[in-house]
Amino acid sequence: MKRTLIIGATSNPSRYAYLAAQKLRHYGHPVLLIGRRKGFALGEEINTDKTDWKDVDTVTLYINPSHQPEYYDYIVSLNPKRVIFNPGTENPEFKDILIDKNIIPIEGCTLVMLSTGQF
Repeated sequence: MKRTLIIGATSNPSRYAYLAAQKLRHYGHPVLLIGRRKGFALGEEINTDKTDWKDVDTVTLYINPSHQPEYYDYIVSLNPKRVIFNPGTENPEFKDILIDKNIIPIEGCTLVMLSTGQF
């Protein structure tokens, strides 16, 4: 299973980041959550700080590109295999940084990728 960090996590069940956490867990993938506000999603704590997690396979983004620069160094330091830019989070600048660090950037939808077996 792919340990996945969701950046932009929320406790609001109508948001895509929440639905992604739910579906990732449904498929057996452990989730780690970072959001702009503290809270809980699916019984997991939403962190507001950049926790030094180990063995992160995938980072999936649910934050606007204007908020992403504060996470560039943090995400790179986690050394994930890939970063998923969900619709509306596409960021050519960050994509180039990831490629330079041998991290695969993917422009796609986590929910669709899970549903179609592409995750």
